[in-house]
Amino acid sequence: MNPNPGPSRANGLDTLRAAAITLVFTNHYMGFVSGGVPTFGPVSIVGWTGVDLFFVLSGYLIANQIFGGLARGASLSLGSFYARRALRTLPVFWFVLALYFEFPAFMGGNPPPPLWRFLTFTQNIGLRPGTAFSHAWSLCVEEQFYLILPLVLVVGARLGFGRSQGWTLLSALLLVGVGSRVILWLDYAADIGGYYSHIYYSTLCRFDEFLPGIAVALLKNFQRPLWEQITRHGQRVLAAGAVTTVTLLYFMFRFYNIDGYGYTFFLTAAGYSLLAMSFALLVVAALSQSSWLHRIRIPGAYPIALWSYSIYLSHKAVMMILRRALEPFHLPSFVLVVVIAAASVLVGALLYWLIESTFMAIRDRRFPSSFAKDPARVPLRTLPVTVQAPGGEY
Repeated sequence: MNPNPGPSRANGLDTLRAAAITLVFTNHYMGFVSGGVPTFGPVSIVGWTGVDLFFVLSGYLIANQIFGGLARGASLSLGSFYARRALRTLPVFWFVLALYFEFPAFMGGNPPPPLWRFLTFTQNIGLRPGTAFSHAWSLCVEEQFYLILPLVLVVGARLGFGRSQGWTLLSALLLVGVGSRVILWLDYAADIGGYYSHIYYSTLCRFDEFLPGIAVALLKNFQRPLWEQITRHGQRVLAAGAVTTVTLLYFMFRFYNIDGYGYTFFLTAAGYSLLAMSFALLVVAALSQSSWLHRIRIPGAYPIALWSYSIYLSHKAVMMILRRALEPFHLPSFVLVVVIAAASVLVGALLYWLIESTFMAIRDRRFPSSFAKDPARVPLRTLPVTVQAPGGEY
């Protein structure tokens, strides 16, 4: 294992991805180990926003790969794109999924939804809290995003859509996401189960969190002068992102769900979108060479970012298995946290090296690029052999 990041990685994006999985861990620890006690304080309570950060990162990283090729004049190959995504995300997902179905009592205790819901990535639709492997809901939303985004771009290219139409579409889709939450909030504000099933887990209500990441990629690849002007002020962008993120997290902590009232209107309708926009500012700062987020390498962020997908898939089962196994020993809270966190990272690392990296190597041999060569538009020597996202394989 090489503990040092390669030249294609971006420190800031590694930091953000490591922060995302850490946030999720703290929230799930509160829910599945400490019995509702916020072991990590307010961070435990707002830790669910780590998923929102993952959505923004996914929106940027995938859109940047596609836009980067299109900006160079290459033609997107849908077959190659989908094959690369499948080899990147499916093998380790299928492995963990198989464990949940073969050993349901050991992995979590509760029965999972029907297998076909996972295999078709529709498990998040109408999902009720408390089922096994419920956290795969976010993977369903991401896979739906991976399916739809390239199709939208191909159709848009054939219709002759340009940059202005792209910004118009992003704005319209943002309104769809906000409007959907407004309508559904009227029915489910005070119903926790219904809120999760129809709003929190819903693709319709969460897809707009990919849009700020896509907007960053659109700006970077198709409006270079403006992008360079913005990134020259990376410290200011970082300050703006940090202030807005902390402010929104505070409001989520205090006012997202009020006892005796339910989920508040503003933070349901606009909070998700505003939080995603604040995370997008941090993504811009991570890509700005003048910002601390870009320049400073946080120790441990690189490997945690590298293993974050496998950690995400497996950490909840690790928590529940170790909680049961260690309960008779009555370990101090701090020791239990360290043991479970270390085990979660170790399992994620093993899954990465044994499964993820193996299939990524196959992917890079069989499908080295998501783009088809188009010699009529771009000289062969200018087309990249691979398109790799800054921040690592994605």
